[in-house]
Amino acid sequence: MTPLTICIVICVLTMISYVWGKLPMALTAMLSMVAFILTGCLDPKTALGYFGNTNGIMIVAMFVVAAGFTRTQFVKKCAASVNGIAKGSLMMVMLGYVLVTALLAQFIQSSVIVFGIMAPMMIASCEELNISPSKTLFPLSIVSIATISALPLGSGATQAAELNGYLEANGYTDFVVALTDPMKARLPMLIAVMIYCIFFATRFAPNAPVVKATGIETRKDNKEPLSPFRERAGYFVFFLTTVALILQPQLKVDTWVICLTGALCMVLFGVLTEREAIAAINWPMAFLFVGALSMGGALTETGAGEVIGGILAGFANRINNPYIIGFVFFIVPFLLTQVMMNRTVMIIFIPIAILACKAMGANPVGIIILVQSACLSSFMTPMATPAVPMCMASGGYNIPSLIKQSVLPATILCIVSVGWIMTVFPMF
Repeated sequence: MTPLTICIVICVLTMISYVWGKLPMALTAMLSMVAFILTGCLDPKTALGYFGNTNGIMIVAMFVVAAGFTRTQFVKKCAASVNGIAKGSLMMVMLGYVLVTALLAQFIQSSVIVFGIMAPMMIASCEELNISPSKTLFPLSIVSIATISALPLGSGATQAAELNGYLEANGYTDFVVALTDPMKARLPMLIAVMIYCIFFATRFAPNAPVVKATGIETRKDNKEPLSPFRERAGYFVFFLTTVALILQPQLKVDTWVICLTGALCMVLFGVLTEREAIAAINWPMAFLFVGALSMGGALTETGAGEVIGGILAGFANRINNPYIIGFVFFIVPFLLTQVMMNRTVMIIFIPIAILACKAMGANPVGIIILVQSACLSSFMTPMATPAVPMCMASGGYNIPSLIKQSVLPATILCIVSVGWIMTVFPMF
């Protein structure tokens, strides 16, 4: 068998194991990594580098930062205030948290950080309402993932420049992506996702954790309150970390450095003990993330993405219906991003989309924004984006419950994105 065939077989077996659920997901992830290495689908040095991946460090650090924040009384006070305004209505609670999450996602280009900031307060609100956080955390993660950089604020202001860079690199400068084009394209999707998560998502969420929740916790009844100094230090470290993440482009400091510094300060100022900080880290989910990187790396090294992309471009050149072309260029990257890192899929598929449009003499703006939107909206598997493993740990979800909650919002996302973008950005 060729390396590509072997890679696909290992990927399929890995996904079966995840869904089967008889083996711990972290164990499955590590076994698949070893299989990729032993069969030559993945370079050992590349695999070793995944343990130091910056996104992985962010996940670990944000568990500690969130744990320090929840150790203070602020989370309970904030949750009580939100619930007081909502008058006990779960729908009103979702409205408040969804709006704040979507706004924060415009300034921080990392769904795991946005989710890590908002999840402790959401969990506290759920405890005030005497409902399981499992009802709300996955909808919250969908918002933190799908709405990232949808508006030309913060990181969203760079989306047009990035897409124009792709057009220039591929020699198709007859068309230009305007600053507001990504917002114009993704705004209906943003609204649809928010409406779904506020009014409908909790109906499809489990009433209790499907598996033991091991992530962010807010219950501290058995712990002594922090001293006034440590209480204030917890507020200071958390909010300073958040502000630094928002201003990260101006500060020119890597996000993982900001998160790690915040985590260390939580221990340094006594908000968390060393033992509490280590206990806050969900190591199985960290290993699961490393395994997800390995799968994506193996698919990239064996050329699976390029093969699929070539087939896709050939199909597009034979089809004259722009809506069918748009659907294919959305659904294929969307599905691939469930097992590969979104940046990798974008690097493969945006040039393919541009070259396909160039061959047809078509306007590529809508198609490349559609590909970008698909890649930035992956939430169906723990391999899709680092925020999903964090959400699974905190909400107590397994793969079947994750997919069950994902099918309807993914369908809505596809219909709205393809229908709207291919109408306002016609190819011909």
